[in-house]
Amino acid sequence: MDTLPVADNFNTMELQHLDVDGAAAAARSERAKWLLSSPDPPSPWLELLTSIKDTFIPRPKKKQARPPNRVFLFLQGLFPILKWGRNYKATKFKNDLMAGLTLASLCIPQSIGYANLAKLDPQYGLYTSVVPPLIYAVMGSSREIAIGPVAVVSLLLSAMISKVVDPSVDPSTYRRIVFTVTFFTGTFQALFGFFRLGFLIDFLSHAAIVGFMGGAAIVIGLQQLKGLLGINHFTTKTDVVSVLGAVVKALHQQWYPLNFVLGCSFLIFILITRFIGRRNKKLFWLPAMAPLISVVLSTLIVYLTKADKHGIKIVKHFKGGLNPISVHQLNFGGSYVGDAAKIGLICALIALTEAVAVGRSFASIKGYHLDGNKEMVAMGFMNIIGSLTSCYTATGSFSRTAVNFSAGCETVVSNIVMAITVLICLLLFTKLLYYTPLAILASIILSALPGLIDLNEAYNIWKVDKLDFMVCLGAFSGVLFGSVEIGLLVAVAISFAKIILNSIKPRTEVLGRLPGTNIFCNIVQYPMATKLSGILVVRINSGTLCFANANFIRERIMKWVTDENDMEESAKRGLRVLILDFTNVMNIDTSGIHAVEELHKKLISQGIELAMVNPRWQVITKMKAAKFVEKIGSGWIFLSVADAVDASFRLKTNGHNIC
Repeated sequence: MDTLPVADNFNTMELQHLDVDGAAAAARSERAKWLLSSPDPPSPWLELLTSIKDTFIPRPKKKQARPPNRVFLFLQGLFPILKWGRNYKATKFKNDLMAGLTLASLCIPQSIGYANLAKLDPQYGLYTSVVPPLIYAVMGSSREIAIGPVAVVSLLLSAMISKVVDPSVDPSTYRRIVFTVTFFTGTFQALFGFFRLGFLIDFLSHAAIVGFMGGAAIVIGLQQLKGLLGINHFTTKTDVVSVLGAVVKALHQQWYPLNFVLGCSFLIFILITRFIGRRNKKLFWLPAMAPLISVVLSTLIVYLTKADKHGIKIVKHFKGGLNPISVHQLNFGGSYVGDAAKIGLICALIALTEAVAVGRSFASIKGYHLDGNKEMVAMGFMNIIGSLTSCYTATGSFSRTAVNFSAGCETVVSNIVMAITVLICLLLFTKLLYYTPLAILASIILSALPGLIDLNEAYNIWKVDKLDFMVCLGAFSGVLFGSVEIGLLVAVAISFAKIILNSIKPRTEVLGRLPGTNIFCNIVQYPMATKLSGILVVRINSGTLCFANANFIRERIMKWVTDENDMEESAKRGLRVLILDFTNVMNIDTSGIHAVEELHKKLISQGIELAMVNPRWQVITKMKAAKFVEKIGSGWIFLSVADAVDASFRLKTNGHNIC
């Protein structure tokens, strides 16, 4: 058999090697072209219009022979009841009826108590449990959430509006401001949903909400000492020092122990029924009925024993009937409109945070998705219409939603049943509540507060993230020792500080190749990863490269380059290529581009080439517009780190630039 000479064998192998290298280079070049030839991203205005369209006109899930009516799709997006209502059956109504009646038994006493907490007459709490749930049932998409007044929002209104107008001095003006605040709350909520601004509620982080709820629960509990002790004069401040001072002062003057005995007796009764309900899930209705039973029994006791003549404080004034129209009470031209708008914005954020968290929690249990933006639109419209019908701010209640879920609700029809039951109570039974003792309302609110204090979650936050725990502690302390506004401001300020700190000083990491692979990982996290001779691979771990962090990142990278150069020179080698992995950088501004240009100039002056890997859609578009791609050369932009490393090795081997 003929054999080729040895020299010919070597030439053939070299040609084959060159062919392989040429094919690899062509493949790298083709992949880079995919990146560089990507179309321009959609404009911000187009993205906004598309998001609004997706909110109200859902896309068909599959192709249909007959395209659906766009008007009907819009109405279905705005009113989900048009979609699920067509398949509603009598078996579901049976479950919703029982859930709604159980819900009403809890809602009636709680609504009266929360109205008292908001420093409004009792009927306004019941009004708020009629109109908003009906509007939400038509527009909302959560099946389990129970709508009505809640403790935290009631506290927010009384704490903040009392600083503008004293309800004991001018109750009519106070009431008008409450309705105006509710209108602004609904307007802000609807706008958040309409323009898909749901991310705004994320500024109140999970840790901030845990701390805020815990502090608010303690403040609400201290506020109930007025009704529980039968105190006539009490402080309007909400901080723990002022409230405890007012209690000590009242105990040295005139207070009525019978209120305390009556309130504590029924508080113990409610807590015992709750304990029984938790031990036996079949008796879920018992803790739900306990507040209403407490109201009925205590009212009978006071009426039969004439206890109101012996110091027991009772509700007295209680106006029944249908919700009166309150359009004429909205105040948009007075001196308080600015304060009303500010309070409305804060209430909108708090109410949305609680409602969306509650709705998503139970939606995940049932296995369906809840669109936060649609929920905001529904919440917004129900509060706007509520402000026109003598209601104050309503939202989703966790305790009542848990009862609704346990009672076996199928749809939001349970809210309709609850609203109709409350309306019947307003029409027929309000006169019977004249003798209801205030101590019972205080005990009902106190019984609902333990669910707002989540010590286990606070401990978990401490274990996971110490800075997040500082947010939680700041919100808790601010509410407890300052005011509701101070607690929110402290929580948001610490959260912003955390965001700014992470944005200004993002992490950069040196990458190495994992043995036997083309995977590049952080050499600190993966000690087995090896750095490459003459090549430095750096990943930027920041979502955006902007004015806030561009100089810091540039200096940090130059420090890596200097350190690597020193190591290479000590080994009698030189750093030839710096590879920047832009995979995690989603966006860039002009300051970021300018920083990369300066980095490129410094590297070129030191004889080091700059390669860029996987710049994202917005990043590569802006770099092409700034003509930075022309300066660096399209041959130095790659789709993967492996491509950049292979090209860099070819540069080192051939000793000349690549194109």
